[in-house]
Amino acid sequence: MKPKIYLIAVMDAKGGIGLKGKLPWHLPGDLKFFQKTTIHTDDIQRRNMVVMGRVTWESIPEKHRPFMGRRNVVVTRNKDYTADEGVVVVHSFESAMKAVDERVNDVFIIGGGKLFEQGFRKLKIDGIYLTRIKKTFECDTKFPKIPPAFKPIKIGEGADKGVEYEFFFYKKQKTNPKLKAKSRTKGRSRSPKKAGRAPKQKR
Repeated sequence: MKPKIYLIAVMDAKGGIGLKGKLPWHLPGDLKFFQKTTIHTDDIQRRNMVVMGRVTWESIPEKHRPFMGRRNVVVTRNKDYTADEGVVVVHSFESAMKAVDERVNDVFIIGGGKLFEQGFRKLKIDGIYLTRIKKTFECDTKFPKIPPAFKPIKIGEGADKGVEYEFFFYKKQKTNPKLKAKSRTKGRSRSPKKAGRAPKQKR
């Protein structure tokens, strides 16, 4: 069975997801949601894979990395970069996807911003797990614009120290090939008619 590919992130009211490579908030409820979502598998013989950029990896407290029970893949352009034992280090987004094998159940791209953008551009994303905070924080990185094919479904909510947030799953809608072809045909301009003789003008 081919693994499904998801993005998972948390963003503030204006779409911010980080400041200087770190999360500008601490939401225990969201961390529990992340843990539960990324570790669950339908097959106990397989594990999920989490893919992240170097900055995201280094932003995780050492005591919490690597993420246990999941295959950790770090993407960096630094050819000499090393990470903890058991962590797969690759040097391109494409190489990260090649780390997927029959032992992987699902793939979760967890950040940062550039990997999210590449995920939308280069992959067929099956869905997005997105925590939306009802508050604005100082951020220098934003979550990419979500394509219109993804429709949000609210799956929960929470609050930590007065900061409220909601959990959403953005499900990708299947496109009807007939409707897609019809819309393309509708958008085409009609062929220009052949020029005939100019009508005689009345005197």
